[in-house]
Amino acid sequence: MTPPVKKTGHTLPEPLGPLTALLAAESEAEAAAAGIDAADLEQAVWLRLLERLDDGPGMPRHPADWLRRAVRAEARRARRTVVRELPYTAQEPVSDAGPERAEPEPAALVAERRRALRTAVARTPVHCRRLLTAMLSPTDPTYREIAGELGISQGSLGPMRSRCLGCLRRMLPAEVAVPGHRGRER
Repeated sequence: MTPPVKKTGHTLPEPLGPLTALLAAESEAEAAAAGIDAADLEQAVWLRLLERLDDGPGMPRHPADWLRRAVRAEARRARRTVVRELPYTAQEPVSDAGPERAEPEPAALVAERRRALRTAVARTPVHCRRLLTAMLSPTDPTYREIAGELGISQGSLGPMRSRCLGCLRRMLPAEVAVPGHRGRER
């Protein structure tokens, strides 16, 4: 990605030309864990540099060090943003026949269960919220895709999923009576 040029006429000084490859590598390394596209992270760092040039501090004394710190700071900012922002998802039809043919009572019950689940997922800890949201995706991603999206190893996904489902199970209200001793219902 080439460095951006601001409308004020600023161009990047010559010493930063070779740092383009460093910025690309650093952005690529940090992007997956931050849940952001590497090109977006790279662009955000170029923007920070141009803002720095406009605001007065000027060119950093050690550009490579500044660049690494800026990439990590932007990655942290992106992680915080991902936690706060929830993507808009359109409501799915209630039945195969379509919402216009669905009976009102089952449709209301399905909508209430989905609302309760979304509310409970939103109250889980951040790492669980991200995992459960990925697992509940209508695209039905594989473990490999979920692990890549969350920036964790595929082997740690199972134990993490188990802990998060346990957390979610404790949050959801009991809708079915818990069986008593010897399998009898209370």
